[in-house]
Amino acid sequence: MKKLKCLLILIALISVSSCKKFLSKPKPEDSLAPSTYFQTADQLNYALAAVYNILQSGELYKTKFHYLKGWEADEGFARASNFTTYLNSNQFTSSTADVFAYWRDLYKGIARANVLIANVNSNQSIPQALRDQVRGEALFLRGYYYFLLVQSYGGVPLTTEPVTDINNLDKPRSSIAEVYTQILKDMTDAEGLVLKITQLGYGGRVSKSAVRAILARVCLSMAGQPLNDVAKYADARKWAKMVMDDTEAGHALNPSYSDVFIKVAQDKYDIKESIWEVEFSGDGTGTFSAETGQVGFNCGAVQTAAVAPAVTTVGNASGYMWVTSGLYNSYAPGDVRKGWNVQNYNLAADGTRTYKAFPANQASIYTFPNAKWRREYELVRPYHPNQTPENFTIIRYSDVLLMFAEAENAVNGPTADAYNALNQVRRRAYAIGGIKTITVTNGGSGYTTAPTVSFTGGGAGGGAATAVVSGGKVTAINLSPNHVTWLSYGQYTSAPAVTITGGNGTGATATVTLFNTDDADAPVGMSKPDFLKFIQDERKRELCFESLRKFDLIRWGIYVNTMQAASAQAAADGVGATSVAHMITWYGLVTDKFVLLPIPAQELLNDKALTQNPGWN
Repeated sequence: MKKLKCLLILIALISVSSCKKFLSKPKPEDSLAPSTYFQTADQLNYALAAVYNILQSGELYKTKFHYLKGWEADEGFARASNFTTYLNSNQFTSSTADVFAYWRDLYKGIARANVLIANVNSNQSIPQALRDQVRGEALFLRGYYYFLLVQSYGGVPLTTEPVTDINNLDKPRSSIAEVYTQILKDMTDAEGLVLKITQLGYGGRVSKSAVRAILARVCLSMAGQPLNDVAKYADARKWAKMVMDDTEAGHALNPSYSDVFIKVAQDKYDIKESIWEVEFSGDGTGTFSAETGQVGFNCGAVQTAAVAPAVTTVGNASGYMWVTSGLYNSYAPGDVRKGWNVQNYNLAADGTRTYKAFPANQASIYTFPNAKWRREYELVRPYHPNQTPENFTIIRYSDVLLMFAEAENAVNGPTADAYNALNQVRRRAYAIGGIKTITVTNGGSGYTTAPTVSFTGGGAGGGAATAVVSGGKVTAINLSPNHVTWLSYGQYTSAPAVTITGGNGTGATATVTLFNTDDADAPVGMSKPDFLKFIQDERKRELCFESLRKFDLIRWGIYVNTMQAASAQAAADGVGATSVAHMITWYGLVTDKFVLLPIPAQELLNDKALTQNPGWN
């Protein structure tokens, strides 16, 4: 495995904050000056690792992106009602700690990138190819950090050179358009410098595929609100298509949706689908103890007993993020993503699974945790109580396909190309060849207990079901639970025969039908607005809890209405438990001002040229 490790002393060396109080500290006498440091290939790579390290920040992908910043929006909510000091409660102010900490860490990453970019060519004897690669990755990361800033705060101060003078640091906000212009410049310059993903062989570093995929995301953001530069739909389409058409990279969907996340848990790269990942590793001990994350602990399948035995057998997981009825009900029968993304089982300390009953009503849906990341599949031992080695994927190939479909629809309408990209995602998501219906054709007689149901013929199979008996007859046959796909659909090439035995009765018969591609494919003949609405829902089904939903809703211009509707829906569903009912309040607080975070109060004090976002004064 190839993991980016950072030299901790170097991180302290080249960190530069946007905050004056950090810049005004006296220079340590034992520090290494940039003018003498960047002299070897190793030193360039150490400096680059420090730029990457920001992605591992607790304010970003280590922790808070997954459950405390509210990026999940209407698809889920934080179970704990005492998270009122975090962004997901929508009760924050410009003085809230995370409003500043997020800003601070992103500018740290930008400052580190600026120092590296300025000094990458200090020693011309270092091979040009390596210097170009390092410069390209640093440029891209700087652009990505600005992308996260502009999405969250709107226009922000642009700094593209190292800060060497602590005087006259007041810097006004650039416009949103100006920030995006810099992002595009950094990323497009980087695209010609970084390596192909096949040259890297893993997704933990920035590749051409990663740059192109994120550029598609950036352009879609620019095409939507608040910038509304609709010409960027064509650019989003172009960049996504470049990823799709790269025959050397050969990007493709993993045939199994669940295996995407099992591979992540097991620290296995899948560069066909998982294009760019934030690196985490280890068990929280030893030299690189800070390299662990919390993917799977904060936002993933929870076991029933968070006690010492569970830590050693299946890994402790708090299960902070639960699903809404909007997400749960968006999955149609046969969509296996529901069974993976919604936890349908309890996991005991010894690893034993007990299937949960299907929700008895709409209110009970809100007690089901998200299960996208599952610590039980981790291979690193011993388990740490609350740290995990699981990487977090920033962009997957399925996202690229959905972005292409959306951009193609915006430019040309719902063409065959748009449908094809969308349906690739849909077909992977469905139990095609699995059992769709079981129809009892003859209830038989004399049954006192439920008979055994088995399926024979039709190929590999794998389906499982149980019979329901009433009045001596078999009245129904229901598919059995499966902790990965929710139901044991199986996979057949043709409809299997149903055999019903035992139960002290005779004569019961039944037939089955199977799911096919028509069940998976998006409805044909949709209008342009209807196709967009379908994409909006499909992104929720496919990409839920991947820290994308809030920004999607914002660029579509439906964030406020969607959050208000989610609050109203939870109230209508009869949600009443204290650990759940707070989401009604939190989501109901969303108004137009929450489209952007406030500029941190601390920054307004330090930089007199800054202005506050609307509604936050």
